[in-house]
Amino acid sequence: MEEKVKIRSIDQVTHDVKQFKLDKPEGYKFTPGHATEVSINKEGWKDEKRPFTFTSLNEDDYLEFTIKIYPDHDGVTEQLDKLKPGDEMIIRDTWGAIEYKGAGYIIAGGAGITPYIAMLRDLHQKNKTEGLKLIYSNKTDKDIILKAELDKLLNNTTYVITGQDDTDHTRGYINEEFLKDHITDLSQRFYVCGPPEMTEEVNDILKKLGADTDSVQLDDQ
Repeated sequence: MEEKVKIRSIDQVTHDVKQFKLDKPEGYKFTPGHATEVSINKEGWKDEKRPFTFTSLNEDDYLEFTIKIYPDHDGVTEQLDKLKPGDEMIIRDTWGAIEYKGAGYIIAGGAGITPYIAMLRDLHQKNKTEGLKLIYSNKTDKDIILKAELDKLLNNTTYVITGQDDTDHTRGYINEEFLKDHITDLSQRFYVCGPPEMTEEVNDILKKLGADTDSVQLDDQ
């Protein structure tokens, strides 16, 4: 299945993250946390597919993607950065590794927060965020995606900053020592998403500390 959809609006979320709102095909549905392969409906780019997670909800009359732009990669996100409302994208069937399976810890790095935005919006709407804790790592304060909304969606969030000394948040890295200090219940479910190296390292540490690997859900971003 392929659908051409027009861009309704584009908003700058952080210095390198944009939010794209698109027309929504009739009857198009997805599970919060799932994604679709997206390409740009322009010559030379129609077959360049990239997976992006929906950050909108099924009841919204639009589709929304929150996408980190990499201008130096000479690829799809660089081209996305040039798009304007009225331009078209191509979307396809939905799929995904991440979906809500119970309370626990969400551990995210950078754009790895995006699979959880729709999930958290959905749970917040249903008053079901109790028992969820977010640990979210970024290089600097200005890299935190949708911080004001995350603060509203969850009242149990630790922001970890790796590359800014004057941050008001927790300065450090999500390593073994950090996880030992911040994880109080290893029997809970863990949702992990971020750069592949970070995702793998956190997974290995959680296993070493004794977390149930069946409850560790990974999605490389």
